[in-house]
Amino acid sequence: MKNIVAELQWRGLVHDMMPGTEEQLLKEMTTTYIGFDPTSDSLHIGSLVPIILLVHLGRFGHKPIALVGGATGMIGDPSGKSDERNLLDETTLNHNVEGIKRVLSRFIDFNSTAENAPVLVNNYDWMKNYSFIDFAREVGKRITVNYMMAKDSVKKRLSGEGEGMSFTEFTYQLIQGYDFYHLHKHYNCLLQMGGSDQWGNITTGTELVRRMNPEGAKAFAMTCPLITKADGSKFGKSEGGNIWLDADKTSVYKFYQFWLNTTDVDAEKYIKIFTFLDEATINQLIEEHQAAPHLRVLQRRLAEEVTTFVHSKTELDKAIQASNILFGNASADDLKQLDESTFLEVFDGVPQAKIARTDLENGMDIVLVLNEKSGFLKSNGEARRALQENSISVNKEKVGEGFTLTKNDLINNQFVLLQRGKKNYFVLRVC
Repeated sequence: MKNIVAELQWRGLVHDMMPGTEEQLLKEMTTTYIGFDPTSDSLHIGSLVPIILLVHLGRFGHKPIALVGGATGMIGDPSGKSDERNLLDETTLNHNVEGIKRVLSRFIDFNSTAENAPVLVNNYDWMKNYSFIDFAREVGKRITVNYMMAKDSVKKRLSGEGEGMSFTEFTYQLIQGYDFYHLHKHYNCLLQMGGSDQWGNITTGTELVRRMNPEGAKAFAMTCPLITKADGSKFGKSEGGNIWLDADKTSVYKFYQFWLNTTDVDAEKYIKIFTFLDEATINQLIEEHQAAPHLRVLQRRLAEEVTTFVHSKTELDKAIQASNILFGNASADDLKQLDESTFLEVFDGVPQAKIARTDLENGMDIVLVLNEKSGFLKSNGEARRALQENSISVNKEKVGEGFTLTKNDLINNQFVLLQRGKKNYFVLRVC
């Protein structure tokens, strides 16, 4: 077997690892699982790391299992949380489970017939008929309260200023630990991976595997670092909130821009973590970037690779086209190819005004458009001077005095983009 641990280490994707893990992964195809709790009906870019880990596992000949936590999602993971989670109702939970299955299936081929074909499971399937008494006797008996209390996720909650931890959340690590035992028994799963905040839950699972099996049962654990920004702020959020992997929650344009706007320091780290480029290619990109940082070679390649992986090359091309409209040379035809949501996001924050559709029935003089109807320019005189200076564009095309705005100029049958000079934009919305 190729050394997946060495691959993950140079990429900065190994935080903790149980002794014997690397040797196991080098010895044979190893079934490995990573869990995803259905707190939403989609996944944001923080979940890209475990998804990428699953893809690496498959590429290195191991068998990946993606577990959607239909059961654990009913309780809520206390790890890294200072307060009790709100419990989801069953309808919402089922909706979220299906949403996460759909997202995961975009990246991982669960219909593969390969020897190491990925598997998608839902822990609700084996927990739904487990009675509380049976679970307490068969699973709870194996792990002491002292062991559970020693976990950081528990200690932090009990020593904090909040309301402590409910019995419901206290049992989370037992249920997640039982998942490992179940997958070990039915799929010969030997390794669980996850974020560094999951170390306590994962090691509880390795203990259950050992204690609920005959002597000599093997189980291993590996975690990756939680991704942060160089300034210490939380990764994966913008001013508008989470950056999601679904285009209906975060447009491809905004997704692409998030990676394009990464700092130099973060780009050097992220291109190793979030792409599958080899080490030599990445080192060359870093050298090129350091020689000419203003060209943002690293950020562009990072944005291209991640956007293609998550959304496709076709969608990447559209996002680049949308970016060029704002920052490069573009035509009216380029503008008219933008859908409404992308247009609004490209020109987010640009001043807007509304005009009536009837105003365009017989056409409207550009001077009237620039001043009285929009307020873009302060007076008719200023509008005429700007037109004489050839500094006014309508939908990225220069216009002069005498130009008449009509319905034929509308983008998506509702927008007109006015521009003075290179950077002064204004959007007319026709109602």
